[in-house]
Amino acid sequence: MLLVTGASGFVGRGLMQTLRQREIPFRATSRHGGDGLVAVGDINGRTDWSAALAGIDTVVHLAAVNQNVVEGSTAVLAEYRSVNVDGTLNLARQAAAAGVQRFIFVSSIKVNGEATAKGKPFRNTDAPAPETDYGRTKFAAEQGLQELSDGTEMDVVTIRSPLVYGPGMRGSFQALVRLAQRSLPLPFASIDNRRSMVYLENLTDLIVTAASHPDAAGGTFMVADSRSPSTPELIRLIASATGSSTLLLPFPPALLELAGGLTGKRELVNRLTRSLEVDIAETRRRLGWTPPFEMREGLSRALGTTSPPKD
Repeated sequence: MLLVTGASGFVGRGLMQTLRQREIPFRATSRHGGDGLVAVGDINGRTDWSAALAGIDTVVHLAAVNQNVVEGSTAVLAEYRSVNVDGTLNLARQAAAAGVQRFIFVSSIKVNGEATAKGKPFRNTDAPAPETDYGRTKFAAEQGLQELSDGTEMDVVTIRSPLVYGPGMRGSFQALVRLAQRSLPLPFASIDNRRSMVYLENLTDLIVTAASHPDAAGGTFMVADSRSPSTPELIRLIASATGSSTLLLPFPPALLELAGGLTGKRELVNRLTRSLEVDIAETRRRLGWTPPFEMREGLSRALGTTSPPKD
């Protein structure tokens, strides 16, 4: 049986739906419980997971403190460390002691860094270079899990994910959707970047694959859709999917980034202007995995439209 933590979150709800569709038995937890979820309280280095772990052979750990670049709110380092590092390793230690065979940790591409050079996507073999407290605490958790795995019988599988989109999405992707739907001229035509993202059901498919695949043990796997569009391409796809019209005007990306810095939206603007590309070739090779949904279909399903957007 699988244990899913952070089940009330965006990815957690999607994973539970996938597990139900495939009739895979699971137990799900959240801080406050309700709706069939087991309440575990605040997640930190003192959380008692004993009841949740009874009879579990695989843990999928989703619970984390994340960033919100749209609202400009971020946790303090102590909160990131308490949940993302201490909470993760506390759960993993208890899981190993309870006889759990595999621990799947859904990490972040921010462990690798915030941007990629053109034509040089992040690979699982690249040296980690996190630049934010969130990325650094995710990497610290990865390191701690590896040390724990080396000293126990429990396998650890790490999945590094970029931005996830799907039905009910929030954050920076939803902000981009709202922007594309306004049918206003946008100064993005000069942006020549590549941004990897992953449709929710592609991510949950990989999680399920990693839960049982014998070659997943000990691996760090990148996940993303097969396509990494530029910002102008993505806006056109969103506009097409929602029946909106869009006019993209040329404007120097450097000036957009300057404006972002002056208005306190530097990181949000950088997501529009810079590349963050992910290479999933090793994930494909080692697990025989291919994203089941192309981006056009993923966008259609995420936005609730009846037909995929046109290129």
